Amino acid sequence: MNLVHWLTQAARDRPGAPAIFRGEAPWASHGELARRVAGLARALRGPLGLAAGDRVALVMGNSPEYLEALYAAWWGGLVAVPVNAKLHAKEVRFILRDAGARLAFASAGRGSALDEAVAGLEPAPRVIEVASVEYARLCLGEAAAPAPASDADLAWLFYTSGTTGRPKGAMLTHGNLARMTRSYFASVDDVAPDGRLLHAAPLSHGSGLYTFTHLAKGAAQVVPESGGFDADEVLALLERHRRVSMFAAPTMVKRLTQAALRSGRSAPGLQTLVYGGGPMYLADIRQAMQVFGNRFAQIYGQGESPMTIAALSKAHHADTLHPRHAERLASVGVAHEGIEIAIRADEGRDLRAGEIGEVCVRGGTVMAGYWNDPAATARALRDGWLWTGDLGSLDADGFLTLKDRSKDLIISGGSNIYPREVEEVLLEHPAVAEASVVGRPDPEWGESVVAFVVARGAQPSVEELDRWCLEHIARFKRPKEYRFVEGLPKNNYGKVLKTELRKLLD
Repeated sequence: MNLVHWLTQAARDRPGAPAIFRGEAPWASHGELARRVAGLARALRGPLGLAAGDRVALVMGNSPEYLEALYAAWWGGLVAVPVNAKLHAKEVRFILRDAGARLAFASAGRGSALDEAVAGLEPAPRVIEVASVEYARLCLGEAAAPAPASDADLAWLFYTSGTTGRPKGAMLTHGNLARMTRSYFASVDDVAPDGRLLHAAPLSHGSGLYTFTHLAKGAAQVVPESGGFDADEVLALLERHRRVSMFAAPTMVKRLTQAALRSGRSAPGLQTLVYGGGPMYLADIRQAMQVFGNRFAQIYGQGESPMTIAALSKAHHADTLHPRHAERLASVGVAHEGIEIAIRADEGRDLRAGEIGEVCVRGGTVMAGYWNDPAATARALRDGWLWTGDLGSLDADGFLTLKDRSKDLIISGGSNIYPREVEEVLLEHPAVAEASVVGRPDPEWGESVVAFVVARGAQPSVEELDRWCLEHIARFKRPKEYRFVEGLPKNNYGKVLKTELRKLLD
């Protein structure tokens, strides 16, 4: 099934219902959106000369046109390559070259910068700015019928964020994304036809993957006027729209909570906030629930199995009387519908409940492989399982708790130390706003623990933090050094760049 079947269905069943809002204002109905998408798709396959399976890059910030261009690519039987518009020109150039993109859509005012980024590529993709007269004319052309697509056809080429090296393109098919959407309904939340999906997180990442959850139900999507995440703007939109769902990284949840505490706003229109994309610390989710109530669900996924490995439902968040509620709240939940999770040792042996190993995943959402990288594909996909590179454990009830990426594990004196355990403890200290822990080579112990700390107000003393850690974790896990910094280095999705922190140790 071509994913745009859901758009044709919405245009048929609810042609006058709003499909996209820009802020508070309706931007297009489902009928209008389908007509514009169909016109743009004909232009892509006709005057612009693209053929089935060609790659179309979207180097854009969030906007209604982003959704329009995304759907047009699939309507025309093409492959979408979402690219975070905040990446450096060299990073954008690498992705466009690696994907072999034939055309790139650019945000308003960014066309010339993208022209410079693609200069010299052979062949160089054509660049079209979505605010241009040319783009508007392309959308008004004669409508094309949607191209056929099978479940195995490539739909979305998702490039990893590249925090540890060269980005790789995860190949996600129409079947992968359709199963991801149905899994959302089964494992995370339901969507009503009058619901809204708020895109404050990048459409090039998790928020864009979630467009199908609302498109499939004929519901509407909301793009903030700012085109990004502004906590006060989001809170204002949650007062004007109802039955709103949104995806947010943990750092966004924390900022939204702090903004609500400052302003006294309660976000009455919020139905569900799905958080994921990085570790949500126990102290932060507890505070968010105190402010907003039981409106949270957590998902754990990767670009290689998008948004769909595990889910901690709203019911799990609300079950405060469960004797292991705190442990469950610190987990990422249970396997999504249709997904199998196993914890394995390096040699492939399945581990028992409570044992820590690599998280392995099997199911219909797992990628087809990495684009033009058979060696990386062979390392990640073994015997039908995706080896995620994450370390974790399953309890007897099937709840998955992540420890760290395998590369972040610290081995000191022969003992394994998981940075997140130390970070969780530090973040419980009232004077600590942020913390990240890495290992440093040590001639005696192999590695020693170093904590980078962002203070909340007055800087606590090293002795105070050391006493705090000794009260909560084993002595061998406590940091041997504390470094106070103004802020932690993060990528465009809010993930802490531990590679950058390790450079500071050199």
